[in-house]
Amino acid sequence: MKASRPNHPAQRAKLHQNHQPVLQIFSTWTFFNQLTNYVNGLDKLAFAAEQVADMQIKLEELQPQLVLASEENEKLLTVIATESVTVEEQRVKVKAEEEIVNQKADASKALSDECRADLAEAQPALEAALSALDTLKPSDITIVKSMQNPPPGVKLVMEGVCVMRDIKPDKIMQRIRKDFMTNPEFDPTKVARASSAAEGLCKWILAMEQYDRVAKIVAPKRIKLAEAEAELTENMACLKKTQDALAEVEAKLENLQNQLKSTQNEKKRLEDEVSNCATKLERATKLIGGLGGEKDRWRQAAEYLEKLYDNLIGDVLISAGIIAYLGPFTSTYREECISNWIIQCKQQNITCSEPFSLTQCLGDPVKIQQWNIDGLPRDAFSIDNSVIVANARRWPLMIDPQGQANKWIKNMEKDTGITVVKLTDNDFIRNLENGIQFGTPILLENVGEDLDPSLEPLLLKQTFKQGDLFTCFCMKMYNYVF
Repeated sequence: MKASRPNHPAQRAKLHQNHQPVLQIFSTWTFFNQLTNYVNGLDKLAFAAEQVADMQIKLEELQPQLVLASEENEKLLTVIATESVTVEEQRVKVKAEEEIVNQKADASKALSDECRADLAEAQPALEAALSALDTLKPSDITIVKSMQNPPPGVKLVMEGVCVMRDIKPDKIMQRIRKDFMTNPEFDPTKVARASSAAEGLCKWILAMEQYDRVAKIVAPKRIKLAEAEAELTENMACLKKTQDALAEVEAKLENLQNQLKSTQNEKKRLEDEVSNCATKLERATKLIGGLGGEKDRWRQAAEYLEKLYDNLIGDVLISAGIIAYLGPFTSTYREECISNWIIQCKQQNITCSEPFSLTQCLGDPVKIQQWNIDGLPRDAFSIDNSVIVANARRWPLMIDPQGQANKWIKNMEKDTGITVVKLTDNDFIRNLENGIQFGTPILLENVGEDLDPSLEPLLLKQTFKQGDLFTCFCMKMYNYVF
């Protein structure tokens, strides 16, 4: 009890300030950060579960569509195979008909060229005869008519003209060839001596005979040509129908191929979508399965933090009381005091955690683990003491008969350049001054119940500000930074 009583009014005032660091540890922001992290994690897991359910539904919807697209592809492939055979047969038919039509067209052209060549042979004579007739004048005909006794050549020509006029066409040329063409006197040169008019008529008769001879040769060819052209026209019409039918089946085949391409693209899209959906579903399922245990832990942690937040005021009050008053006492007495405080909090309608644990309220598991590594005993009482040491505003006085706290402090502060001193050391004051001036920790060993009065200003933190630094008056004035 003696150790728990403050010996100085300033010390007693310090006790009421212990709630400040506790409130910093129990800050609302820290609570909400931790609580938000757990709640967000749970929300994301719930969202992932919803996504998995949606993807499963989507996958179930896509599978029948993919099967239907595959069936449509198979049907189109079968139809296209059949239509391809039909198109190929139609192409062969069109090609054969084109060859026949081309052959007949070549034959018709050859026959037409032959007729034109034969007619071209007689055309000059006919034109010459017509030219000869054009040279005749009415006066020339009058002269011939006025002859009472025309010369033999004139008579011969006029007789030929009469034959051309009076005899039926099919016998005209027979008479001309029999009676006139064999007569040596029926010559335009000889006839010209008797009459120029008779000369022109003689040339006309000769040209008509020659034209008739050629025309009789050409006439059967013309008939044959007309028949060939008629047949060619008919074949061209048939070819046109066949070509139209080919174009129709080719267009149908092209349309089917376009449908197949569209169906294949749709099938590929569905396959990719199914694959992506299945991959995402597998990953999400693995993630949810892997975090199944974490989900329960996060939920428990969130519930615990919510409860802890509700108990924040009472826990801060009890924690501050423990740090301020219960440090010197045994664990049994601490528990009795804490139980009484909990009852009083309930009477004042102040919620607090029950059962209460200082380590759970103020302890950092990572830091406590490091303390254990540094030599701190793992029992609850020692850990509570270390939490009090870490959060108390006064310099801790540790009763350590087994040297466990000594070992822990040295290991914990070895990287900060801790200085271990005793009151009996000759350089005690100098080491203390150096520690204060440079901010290095000081471990004072073998301390009794009564301390050196020279330490009182330091232990009571009697400081004042001088410029930008704090100044402490102990054995002498010196600057230091807390």
